[in-house]
This record gives sequence, structure tokens and C-alpha cells, in this order.
Amino acid sequence: MLCTIQRKIVRPVLVLSRNTHNQYLITNDNNGTREIILNHEKTKNSLSLDMMKHLIGAINLNKEDTSLRAIVLSANGNVFSAGHNLKELQMSSGIEQHKLVFSTATELMKSIIQSPVPVIAKVNGFATAAGCQLVATCDIVISSDTSKFSTPGANFGIFCSTPGIAVGRSVPKSRAMYMLLTGEPITAKEAYESGLVTKVVAADKLDEEVNKTIEQIKRKSRSVITLGKEFFYKQIDLSVLEAYQLGEEIMVTNINTDDGQEGIKSFVEKRKATWSHK
Repeated sequence: MLCTIQRKIVRPVLVLSRNTHNQYLITNDNNGTREIILNHEKTKNSLSLDMMKHLIGAINLNKEDTSLRAIVLSANGNVFSAGHNLKELQMSSGIEQHKLVFSTATELMKSIIQSPVPVIAKVNGFATAAGCQLVATCDIVISSDTSKFSTPGANFGIFCSTPGIAVGRSVPKSRAMYMLLTGEPITAKEAYESGLVTKVVAADKLDEEVNKTIEQIKRKSRSVITLGKEFFYKQIDLSVLEAYQLGEEIMVTNINTDDGQEGIKSFVEKRKATWSHK
């Protein structure tokens, strides 16, 4: 059965700058970009229940506001994220607590996938286990050349099954299985060659590269980017023929939006497009 993508008309609410800070995150909203900085270095930015709940809230905050164009996930310290907080997974915590940890992690990953704007991981450090899962789930990953990535759960008696879902959809099977079975980290260069990372730059060029990518996104219609991102994640699990069938429908929908027609007119008239973002 074909699924359809509904267009939403959202009225813009301009937010130029907003900064918030708690014990887990620093969130900066500036000129259409929200940077969410993991800021719990004493646990190596582990994805504790509280950290994940704060991340979900920060990603979903005012997400339909058309002034929001991109979200960046970054981290303070030399560890992007060490993954789940293992103290929350001890037997004494109880099975219901364990279920809550992993259901909250799933909700976090869904928040990234379902965000109407691109989510970019800016990695300058070690992303391991569920921290690697967090990176692999992002739409774009820009990494410093000194960063590393691993799924070492088997070393501690807990196979990285859920991180493997995201990693296995980003890299070839043999690379994913190497990471999952050995727990050995791969370098930023190896992650780039495998498709886990989009771009690798020197650490002092990381902000510049992320900003260049965001500026490219901002030149597009937000509504078109949202429609395209949503379609991409829907079609990727379909057969090729089903994907093409849904793709035909989406292309027709896209062309008949305000910004679809504005894009065509601007090309024909050889001028810069004026997007409505609706």
C-alpha cells in the first residue's frame, strides 16, 4: 500500500538567537541553526535517561517553526558520547528500567529521523556504542580527522545490537560486522571510506565545514527539504518498484507546491528563487 506525504502549511515565527544551558546540554539557536552541545563530560557525554530526554526535547523544540533550518549535534570534551550509561543497566535497576532506557533511545533516534530539518553530527572526538548509533542516525556527519568510532559492547558482555541497526544501514556489512564483532575502533578516514562519515576535515576547520554545509541547506526551500527528507526515509525500506511508485507521487506533489513552482519559474526566468517555505 502506498503511503502519502501530507503537506503542512506552517506560519513562520522568526527566532534569531536563543541560548539555554543545563547540566546535560548547551543549546544555541542562531540565525536558523540550532546547535545542541552534549555537555556532561564527567560521564563522557553518556546517553543516560536524563541526557536522552533532554536531547529529545531539544531536537523537537519548535520544530515546525519555519525559521529553523538545521540542527547540529556536537559535544564538549574529547568523547562525543560513550553510549549508554551502564550504571542504569545493572541488574539492580530492574527490567522495566532497562526497557525504558532502550525505548527512550529509540525515541531519540526517531526524533532525528523525523525532524523536518536536516540533523548534522559535528564530531570531534570518540563516538562509541550508542554514541556511534547517535552519529550514524544523523542525516549528515562531519568529523575531525582525529575522531574515532566504535561499537565495543561485546567487550563488556552486551552486544551493540541497537547501535548496529544504525551502523548497518550506513556502512557495508563486512565493516559493520568488524566493528560489532571485534569492538575495535575505526578512524575518521576509515569511517569516511565506509560511508559512516560524510566529510573529514582538520579539527580547526570543523566549524567552517559545518557552516558551509548549513549555508547550502539554507539556500533551499525548507518545505522542499522536509518533503525530500521524509520521502527518503520512507522509500529506503521499500522495494525498488515500490519506491519508484511512491517517488512518482512525491515528485508530482513537490512540483505542485508553491515553492516547487517558484523554483521552476526562477530557473526559467534566470533569477534567484524567493521561497515561501510553505
